[in-house]
Amino acid sequence: MSDLVHPPLERPVTGDGARNRSSGLATAVLATGLLVIALNLRIGVASVGPVLPDIRAGLGLSPTVASLLTTIPVFAFGAFAFLTPGLTRRLGMHRLLGLTMFALAAGIVLRLEPGLTSLFAGTVVVGAAIAVANVVMPAAIKHDFTHRAGLMMALYSTALFLGAALASGLTVPLLAVGGTWRPTLALWAIPAALAFAVWLPQFVRAPGRTRVSHQVADAPHEAGEPPFRAMLTDPVALAVTALMGVQSMSYYATLTWVPAILEDHGIPAPEAGWLLSYSAFPGIVASLIAPMLAKRIRPTWLPIAASGVLTGAAYLGLAVSPVAGAYAWMTLLGLGQGTSLSLSLSYIVWRSPDAHHTGHVSTMAQGFGYLLAGLGPIGLGAVYAATGGWTVPLAALGGLLVVQVATGVAASRERHVLAGRRRIEVG
Repeated sequence: MSDLVHPPLERPVTGDGARNRSSGLATAVLATGLLVIALNLRIGVASVGPVLPDIRAGLGLSPTVASLLTTIPVFAFGAFAFLTPGLTRRLGMHRLLGLTMFALAAGIVLRLEPGLTSLFAGTVVVGAAIAVANVVMPAAIKHDFTHRAGLMMALYSTALFLGAALASGLTVPLLAVGGTWRPTLALWAIPAALAFAVWLPQFVRAPGRTRVSHQVADAPHEAGEPPFRAMLTDPVALAVTALMGVQSMSYYATLTWVPAILEDHGIPAPEAGWLLSYSAFPGIVASLIAPMLAKRIRPTWLPIAASGVLTGAAYLGLAVSPVAGAYAWMTLLGLGQGTSLSLSLSYIVWRSPDAHHTGHVSTMAQGFGYLLAGLGPIGLGAVYAATGGWTVPLAALGGLLVVQVATGVAASRERHVLAGRRRIEVG
């Protein structure tokens, strides 16, 4: 009867209601922090390409030496990924994520210092910071957003594309603010510093929650938990790793050489650079939608196969009619690469039963995957130098797509890493 006079909806929010509201706010802050960090994970690399001619002119670098500024970070993504498990055990994954943003800002600012040494040292620091964050992000999403992992991975991959697009599109206009390339590149330390500030609440998380996070995702494996080396022969982990490596190899090869392909066919350099930047926008759309659709579409291999068809059509168009259909090919390229990138990242989470295994799979996939990816720009450039044209290099990229789809089909199967081993141990 009292409820008729004082309906429950009119009562003050106390007890569980207040805790739920507080928990909802904490979750929103955590999600925002993760996405702001993700936004920074390509900026430090993508901002260099647009001002590479200025860097070459200012320092008198050869094209080969200058190209190291874009290839070193990719190799660093792979090499430094293997340091992440040890750092995570020492620091905890949430604290480590914040420190990567501090290191990223420091690496970007280091490039302000005159001289070649500081430029390359800053580039290595940038690559190392991003490498560690690359590995930790899927494990953090798996741990903190288990029931919304698909949505968060979609937003994560979208933020990667958005950050790259912002850096590619705004760096040259920012020259009006920075004056020269060094201070202009240094301006990109501001988003990293902002990400560090947004992430500060995670440094002082509630003690109970922090301990749980540490035990689940950060501690050394307990009895019955497989060590990292067990992943090296697991077919699911190998498929996810191969997909990450091959699609990244193609992505960084096209990121480096597509403007040159367009320029060699008569498109002015500024327009060629813009076309590459434009491809990021359909990539953003695809990376947002693909993981959510992939959880619903059957058969499970259809989305990854579609990404291969879209990217293959873009390569064919660039070989046959690169000028007349440039926007169409860049749209297809963005859609295909956005789909493949978001799915390769999502499979790291989906093929892992918990955050502990996600950390292992992420280390393996991104460590070995990015070491392989670094060969993409070098290999494609070598094929072009040997043949003197772009038909054979584009055909080679098409061949990589066949491998990408094959590994993607294997990675798309709904099973977890080391599932057979766990059944044996449980039994």
